[in-house]
Amino acid sequence: MRDHLADVFAMLGPGERRFASPEAWAELEAEIGIDFPEDYKAIVDAYAPMQINGHLYLSHPATERWNLGKEIRETSQAWARLDWDREDWVEPEENIRAALGLQEVRFGTRDGLIPITNTDRGEYVFLAPLPDRTGQRICAVEHDGSWYEYRMSFSEWFYRYLVGEDMVGPNSSAFYPGPVLLEPLPMSPTERPTPIYGPERGM
Repeated sequence: MRDHLADVFAMLGPGERRFASPEAWAELEAEIGIDFPEDYKAIVDAYAPMQINGHLYLSHPATERWNLGKEIRETSQAWARLDWDREDWVEPEENIRAALGLQEVRFGTRDGLIPITNTDRGEYVFLAPLPDRTGQRICAVEHDGSWYEYRMSFSEWFYRYLVGEDMVGPNSSAFYPGPVLLEPLPMSPTERPTPIYGPERGM
């Protein structure tokens, strides 16, 4: 079986692990009532807070700015305020219940959709339980409100995103040839971090 986590690390280069904190993860997991996937935690610990290839954001649970716990709470509250009981969906993919096989629509809870990353293109990516509760899946929503599921690990989803596959619905690729651009997010209003690039990847 392919090791997608190793592939991600090889593509991005060694992370600095500036804020790696088992305690911060434990606190956030206790608050929500789930265990985040180990590969997701490993990627976040290695690089976050970071913007990847100009679009994808990674936040961290141990930082004050770009705090993952805060973003999960605020994003979940925003999505929960929408009317999910309407029946006049234009496209089937916009009906979250039908698209993801949900009986109840919840956000930020152990049995709901937990936002774990987003892009500056209005896309959001969630961690959610499989309908039979035997594992977890990745769910993503496009800027136009269409929902899609990916039954794979976060590291596989992230790797496929980086190599230019459509990972937030059809025609959603955000591929850029050459090394991956990593832009550390500023930890204060005056900080101007220096962008860095991953290794040459022959693409």
